[in-house]
Amino acid sequence: MDLRLLTPEILIASLAFLVLFLGLMAPKNERRSLGVFAIVGIVLAMLAVAFDFPYMREYFGNMYLIDGYSSFFKLIFLASSLLVCMTVNSYDRPLAGKQGEFYVLVLFATLGMMITVSAGDLVTLYVGLELMTISFYVLTANLAGEDARSSEAGLKYLILGALSSAILLYGLSLIYGCTGTTIIKDIATFSDPSPAFWLGIVFILAGFCFKISAFPFHMWAPDIYEGAPTPVTAFLAAGSKAAGFAVFVRLFLTAFPQYAQHWVWLIAVIAAITMVFGNLVAIPQQNIKRMLAYSSIAQAGYILVGLVAADQLGIKGILFYSAAYVFANTGAFAVAIAFSRYTESDDISDYAGLAQRSPFLAATMLICLLSLAGLPPFAGYTGKFYLFMAVINQGYTWLAIVGMVMSMISVYYYLSVAKVMYTGDVTDYRPIKLEGTVKTALYICLLGTIIIGCYPEPLSMLASIASRLIL
Repeated sequence: MDLRLLTPEILIASLAFLVLFLGLMAPKNERRSLGVFAIVGIVLAMLAVAFDFPYMREYFGNMYLIDGYSSFFKLIFLASSLLVCMTVNSYDRPLAGKQGEFYVLVLFATLGMMITVSAGDLVTLYVGLELMTISFYVLTANLAGEDARSSEAGLKYLILGALSSAILLYGLSLIYGCTGTTIIKDIATFSDPSPAFWLGIVFILAGFCFKISAFPFHMWAPDIYEGAPTPVTAFLAAGSKAAGFAVFVRLFLTAFPQYAQHWVWLIAVIAAITMVFGNLVAIPQQNIKRMLAYSSIAQAGYILVGLVAADQLGIKGILFYSAAYVFANTGAFAVAIAFSRYTESDDISDYAGLAQRSPFLAATMLICLLSLAGLPPFAGYTGKFYLFMAVINQGYTWLAIVGMVMSMISVYYYLSVAKVMYTGDVTDYRPIKLEGTVKTALYICLLGTIIIGCYPEPLSMLASIASRLIL
């Protein structure tokens, strides 16, 4: 068997065990250097994925699929993990004392995401999701164990995550019981749906709505995003959400396309309510992480719009916007990491005068927030354009109108942060110096957001190729 196309997964798995071994052997004061191994390995994995992007292959009797769709999302996952590994050195909290374990868990979570998006059957899909989720349980609880909020967030995530996993697993088991197969593409040949089959689809939909923090299964996101260490929050909001959407789209468009007329309207309603709820509740938030948490809920609603379209343009919009979201969202959290190093605060009011203390951080935060709001000429605008055009072409004009109105409302609370940064009263004039690789990560996020927005053709072309393959 030719396993060359599995090189990225093999590389990330080997890297995780290597970093784990080196972390056990290296002295505590040298564990920060383990990040170099993680960063270099992730870059090599990204090159391997990019090199094999045009290839397609099915492994183990259609249980594992390599195609352009999975490769596109793998690049997103690896980019998200790379940026998080680059920013963690500036996170001067108890987590920094055990960075070796942090890198190991990030790599295992990334491996779980990669397995999930390439899963060709229900068992592989569930194993990948659980590998990702269990890694996040530990990361959220803060490895150093000295932060009560992080421990509380980890416990909440464990309880609610276990419940959602049980619901998803029960739904998958009902589908298997009705169809007699776990191969996703073979499920599409089933033509005798029963009440148990429809119940399985409902349970699967509920499980995935939890993974992507869509209404009404969003209740975990604000508390966990606020309590978790900020690098973990960034990875959870970007990488984990992208993984949830990746498998959500593949499963529903591959296994249940013949029943689209039944589940599309339900997803349309969920998308509309999620956009409205996330944006409106984000307005009064005074904590930057909590505000970005509700913003993340709203972003899930925007991305769901592409699944409502259920066509090539809609899937292209999901792929494009997921990539743009990783740069903008991670950039905003990276600024929060760099800022909290000096202030130990996540309150928006404490960002007053940031433009005077660090013009680069203030500009990066502003551009990332404007991209999340969907304003031109940044990447978020192009992504939302593809998504809204897709649903308009399918006759869901009302959903596009809801999305555009909510995008304009989101500008208010995003610019509220900018107002504090640029016009707030300065109480601390100490300049904020960027150390380590966090400055490089911020440049990547900033340039990615601007370049993709001003010159979207390359990414749009890759998204078009990947969307054709999934359909």
